[in-house]
Order: sequence, then C-alpha cells, then structure tokens
Amino acid sequence: MASRVYIKDSLHELARIFDFAGEGELAALADCLPRYNGAPKQVYPIIIQDDVRGMGTVPPVFAAAVWGLVPAVTKPSDRRLPLINVRCENIATHGLTGPAYRSRRCLIPVNGFFEWNHIFPGRSKQPYAVAMKSDVPFALAGIWEVWRHPAGIDIRSFAVITCPSNKIMETISERMPVILRRKDYERWLSPDPNPVDLMKPYSTELMTVWPIGMSVNSPRNTGPEIIEPVVWHPKT
Repeated sequence: MASRVYIKDSLHELARIFDFAGEGELAALADCLPRYNGAPKQVYPIIIQDDVRGMGTVPPVFAAAVWGLVPAVTKPSDRRLPLINVRCENIATHGLTGPAYRSRRCLIPVNGFFEWNHIFPGRSKQPYAVAMKSDVPFALAGIWEVWRHPAGIDIRSFAVITCPSNKIMETISERMPVILRRKDYERWLSPDPNPVDLMKPYSTELMTVWPIGMSVNSPRNTGPEIIEPVVWHPKT
C-alpha cells in the first residue's frame, strides 16, 4: 500500500535530477514543494510522455496531476472513489486501468514514502519512512488519465502501482510501490504496451527504513520534522 509520500527537494532540484524531462507545467507547481507529508487528493509533479494531437510521442515533460486516478470513462454520477493505488498483477486486464497502463504511464518523483506497521493488531500502528540509502530522489511507477469534468474542465490524475514487498519492506507491509531504476525510465514511458517485467520489488540493499513519529498520521502536519527518526521500543 502506498498512501503517503514526501518530497523534500525543490522543483528546481527535481528538474535538475530528472533533466531528461522538459519543464512543462513545473511553473504551475511552484507552491507545492517541498511537501513532507503528501497525501492523496493533492497535486503533484509527474513525468509523462504524451501523444500530442495525434502527432506522435514527444519528449518527456513534467505535468501537474492530482493523486487519485479518475478513469476517463467515469460518469459524473459514478460514486466510486478515485484509485490511489493499483496492483501490478491485474493492471493490464482491469477495465478501469488497462487503457492507461498500455498508453499513459508516468514517473512520480519522490524522496520517500511512508508505511505503517501492521504486526500488532489493536494497537496504534508504527509509521516508518522509506527512502534510498543515498538519499536521492527516485521515481515511483504510475499511470495517469484525463477526465473531463461536466463543467468542461480537463483534470489530470494518477495512481501509484504496487507490487509484493521486498525483504526490507515485508516486515512492515505485504506490498510496496513499484520503484523504477533510472535505466528503465525511458522504457516505462515508451509506447511498449506491457512492460510487465519492470513491475517488481526494488533492490533491498539500496533502500533504508526508519521509524518516525505519529505526527505523520495527520496530513495537517507538514513540517520537515515529519521524517525525523524516533526510537521505538515495541511493547510485548
């Protein structure tokens, strides 16, 4: 499950690190970052490679999108909740996610994400931050859509793809977001209709996990202290 992320770098820094992507809509996101407790329904920078007016693919660019995928076929009367996460196992065959997976995949730049320990039922779940050991930003795999609001406004949205957890994550959760290696960014954004081999657990030895305080539980708490480590002594 991936329902919260953090981005501690500025837009300028993200543009420098993901320098293969054009700036696109970055200017419109000036007030969005840094974001230390990012939740669904908020707007994020994602990287897409779109087909513009049937003229073929163009170079990757940054785009603004709301976290919570609303499939293009959704009707205004449809009360289904937006898709925050999508399982990799059935993404290609599911009617609501298949079209986006085949032609509208995206990169979601983050510095890390959060997960909650589910080992002790009935107790407050211990939150953890998860990041790269190198502390560099990385990209989660996602899909995106554009939904036409009845008012005539196009709304771009996205969902994070999840896969079974790796060794470092499985003590916290059964699933984790799909993290893409930099050498696979181009293929993930390419017209390849089914890059299924890229949706797998990331290398454990490159990642780090640490316990953090309970303030992350409320999206109203947004300061950098969110990701500071705490000492946690599990009660028996």
